[in-house]
Amino acid sequence: MEFKARIMSKEDVERTLVRLAHQIIEKNKGTENLCFVGIKTRGVPLAERLAENIFAIEGSRIPVGTLDITLYRDDLSKINIDPVINQTNISFPIEGKTVVLVDDVIFTGRTVRAALDALVEVGRAAKIQLCVLIDRGHTELPIKANYVGKNIPTSTDEVVSVRLEETDGVTDVCINQI
Repeated sequence: MEFKARIMSKEDVERTLVRLAHQIIEKNKGTENLCFVGIKTRGVPLAERLAENIFAIEGSRIPVGTLDITLYRDDLSKINIDPVINQTNISFPIEGKTVVLVDDVIFTGRTVRAALDALVEVGRAAKIQLCVLIDRGHTELPIKANYVGKNIPTSTDEVVSVRLEETDGVTDVCINQI
């Protein structure tokens, strides 16, 4: 892949996550019955950062869980014969809660579809919302994020790379050419 452009710096990502936290609070009229579930890998630290931002704004602690969707993917047979299975860790009940699924990028919507399938096996949430840092605008399924950090229209031969300090040692968002 060839580097094309840096579209968000560390500071841009941090400001965007503060804005998203405010939007989540506003839309839900506070934080009661709210929880976050990050889709592995980069959705998890984003969910944790959002929870930290909400604590700084409201003083409320939002539970954060992690969701591994590997076995729910519809392209599992195409990507790997022996997939690496990570662990789903949602240590709180989601029944009656508003669950905000958090991911770094929405592209086709298939990751979110898999996450919904996995989440239904955990429990019956009152409501499920979707928060993404980047929306590329190429969904193939009728899935739309409730909260979007930035809309980045891209071509199908481009890749949006979200890098986070927790997983990559640096925080930014770049576009690369395939």
